[in-house]
Amino acid sequence: MRAVTRVEGRAYPFGAKNIDTDIIIPAHWLKTVTREGLGKGAFEALRREPGNVFDDPAYAGSPILIAGENFGCGSSREHAAWALGDMGVRAVIAPSYSDIFSGNAVKNGIVPVVLPQDAIDRLVEVAREGAAITVDLESMSVTTPWQDRFVFEMDPFRRQCLIEGLDEIGITLAKDTAISKYEAAVGSDRPWIAGGSRNEGVAVEGAGRT
Repeated sequence: MRAVTRVEGRAYPFGAKNIDTDIIIPAHWLKTVTREGLGKGAFEALRREPGNVFDDPAYAGSPILIAGENFGCGSSREHAAWALGDMGVRAVIAPSYSDIFSGNAVKNGIVPVVLPQDAIDRLVEVAREGAAITVDLESMSVTTPWQDRFVFEMDPFRRQCLIEGLDEIGITLAKDTAISKYEAAVGSDRPWIAGGSRNEGVAVEGAGRT
């Protein structure tokens, strides 16, 4: 997972509420076992509508998506976060999220920023004007060139994972030394747990007699 401390650029002025994971990535895209290429299917149903924001050349490749409340509701499919990442989104700004989607986003290096609706309305306006928006995890703020500044909160552990680029595998590997020392100690003190025999190395009475 790539580390992220700052996301800056244009934003999709989406703003829709209650966008579920089936809208983010339809079920027929879930047959794939790779994360690559899912961006093509992201918001597929909405892209059938003329003039949709996702096919507007002005916002192509934007790293930020501004959405309405309850973003990512519905199923628990991690493919929703994969699809957003594959289309280049590194941060989503919304009033609220599904808990599972929010967790999946962090695991895939996407920053889920929570801001009140009035801030969302303002950022949609800024995005439509074509101005860049900055999400900064160090200052925990969202800013614009027009002196807007919105402070947000995030679980400290999730923030650390994003800044250090750590998912569950990365967190485990970071503790490799401690894990190896523990396994070595177990192998020495309780060999039967490590696959050895309880009687390994113990003299057996009568052994060697004929």
